[in-house]
Amino acid sequence: MLGLLLAAPAVGRAQPSAAPGSAPSAADSAVARLTEEVAQLRRSLLRFVERDGHDKDELSRQIDNLLLFQRLGDLAEIDIGVFTGPPPHRRVVSDNPGANNPLKIRAYVFIPRALDRGRPQPLIVLPHGGIHANFESGTVNVLRELLLQGYTVVAPDYRGSTGYGQGFYQLIDYGGLETEDTYAARNWALERYPFLDATRVGLVGWSHGGLHALMNVFDHPDAYAAAYAGVPVSDLIYRLQYKGPGYEALFAAPYHVGRTVAQDSAEYRRRSPAYQVERYRGTPLLIHSNTTDEDVYATEVQRLVDALRRAGKTGWSFKRYEAAPGGHAFNRLDTALARESRREIWRFLAPHLKPERPMQ
Repeated sequence: MLGLLLAAPAVGRAQPSAAPGSAPSAADSAVARLTEEVAQLRRSLLRFVERDGHDKDELSRQIDNLLLFQRLGDLAEIDIGVFTGPPPHRRVVSDNPGANNPLKIRAYVFIPRALDRGRPQPLIVLPHGGIHANFESGTVNVLRELLLQGYTVVAPDYRGSTGYGQGFYQLIDYGGLETEDTYAARNWALERYPFLDATRVGLVGWSHGGLHALMNVFDHPDAYAAAYAGVPVSDLIYRLQYKGPGYEALFAAPYHVGRTVAQDSAEYRRRSPAYQVERYRGTPLLIHSNTTDEDVYATEVQRLVDALRRAGKTGWSFKRYEAAPGGHAFNRLDTALARESRREIWRFLAPHLKPERPMQ
């Protein structure tokens, strides 16, 4: 369909078939409107294919939003709000009084339609994964399970997320202030929705989102009743060794860390949960890895686990899956193994968060 529209010759308004001097019929008017709408769509598509990557990301995000509303509207009231996180990590020298304002962050909120708002209810904070990505409709299966249990969910598109233009993309601060954006999303949701219980907030994240889960319970141990970190990015120094120079370039970019591991290993340790375990204060925490994970190697997660053990920390538990099909996404799929693994997560969270309809 896209190819046909782009290949079609430009069209103007259809000429009415009515006799000269007479008013066009309803059918003629409908044809004219449809012809103009097709022409407008064609012009929009032509502009789209000429756009840069950031503009395409923004349009893709807007289209994906429609999928979220369509696929979850039966279960949830869906809202999209804006809150503020810390100012950018690189201070701007400018005469503009707003140059270093707190950063504006977009978040998705999903509230179960059947929820009893007359009594306190739990909240799940769900940061997305990906070094540059955004919250998207591929998470629908996870969201449906959370909503059916009675959880309200807030999912922030923290700094560096795609779909908001080049400026926001280049505000990325991996393992730094971006994790404070996730904490700010928690606080904003509690302030905006008075039925949410501040003592029953959980945090669920996979991959880069798993790093957010870890750093949040390290930095804000009293803010979360429980957390899950699935296949979490854990050790950036080790990770950049096996991911290669192209991956390291994303961190060494002038707008990001600005230095390589060889130039500033201390900065990469600061951003890595495996080097920050002394700050862990025992928030109930479940960690998963998979031996055939092609993205976050199980040996990377093991470095985090070993560090927790060496530090004598308690309150956390760990399970390593052996060659689970699906690799990095093994328990986010729609397979029997994935659903059972998620039930393990929900059973872990339920005693701490007490949803209305916990999954058995």
